[in-house]
Amino acid sequence: MDEHTLQEREQGTASFPAQNTATITNREQQGPMGARQQLRQSAHTYLAARDWPKAAEAFLKILLEEPQDSDALLGMAAVTDGLNRFEHLYETAQTILEFEPNSAPGLAYKARALQKLERISEATVANDQALLLNTNLGLAWVNRSGLQLIQGKFPEALRSAQRAIEQAPEDPRAWANYGVALLNFNRLAESLEAFDKSLEIDAQQLFALQMKGEILCRIGRMREVIPLVRSALALSPQDLKTLMLGIQAFRSLEMYEELKALSHQLVLLLPDNMLAWENYARSLRGLGQFSEANEALDHLVTLDASNVRVLWLKADTLYRLERYREAVAVSERARRLEPDYPPIRRLHEKSLRLMYQRKRK
Repeated sequence: MDEHTLQEREQGTASFPAQNTATITNREQQGPMGARQQLRQSAHTYLAARDWPKAAEAFLKILLEEPQDSDALLGMAAVTDGLNRFEHLYETAQTILEFEPNSAPGLAYKARALQKLERISEATVANDQALLLNTNLGLAWVNRSGLQLIQGKFPEALRSAQRAIEQAPEDPRAWANYGVALLNFNRLAESLEAFDKSLEIDAQQLFALQMKGEILCRIGRMREVIPLVRSALALSPQDLKTLMLGIQAFRSLEMYEELKALSHQLVLLLPDNMLAWENYARSLRGLGQFSEANEALDHLVTLDASNVRVLWLKADTLYRLERYREAVAVSERARRLEPDYPPIRRLHEKSLRLMYQRKRK
């Protein structure tokens, strides 16, 4: 399976089209707007603004008076989806379906929850049922494109994402899934445009920020990656994918202070990760902090004592610290592993020459 199909599983929730939460509504009493109508209006206003706590509070007040209020239940489904609380979303969808078994939005929310809970077969069945009841339901097309991406059905996913955009053009998830589908066909420019559109609708999407950053890294536009990384880290400061994306950009741009900060954070999160320690060591070397870099390289050598590139970094750091005898010993160790590696051979010769010069003095 392509790595982007796996990443789609972790895609965050964005905004929700109004029709998904207002398809099934109870008839309100005729006449002046009552307290419940005002509360309902406020709830949907909060929902449109993605103010999940206030929306939840308002919908819950309605449900306390009328537990079977389908509009409020759909609103609560949207809230739990927005908060990525998929077990609660599943329970809410089940409640909707108890009261109205043929609720297309209820089935679509159930499919959404099952997909995020990695119950893919069940999600597919529920979503197919939703589309049988309503072929124009945007959420169901978003779900279908996401499920097809997970299953590696990229041509089908592309068509479903296009249909999702037709039915729900203001749903950022539709555009994000379209971007992933395009990326699997290596249509980078179009994919980038799709993620731009998704972020234009909702700039607070971790997944879309990461995917746009990844595309920009691929095409070498590293400086444009930096604001995306900072926005993503503001949403999730310890997200591993974002940290690695930032490390890639900062290392490429030789921004060593920033590289040091992110790689050190990654070291704390993944103390046995080679990539984290290597980039931390490289950042220290870039800042001229060779003693600290030497200590970091000790960790790397402990993790992989037969890695010639790591041994070269270790030997070169010792050389810069004027510890020539140790540099010779490490470079000889690397030469035994890979005799024809030119950087090691040159470094060994330089270290050996300076070691003997120091002896003669």
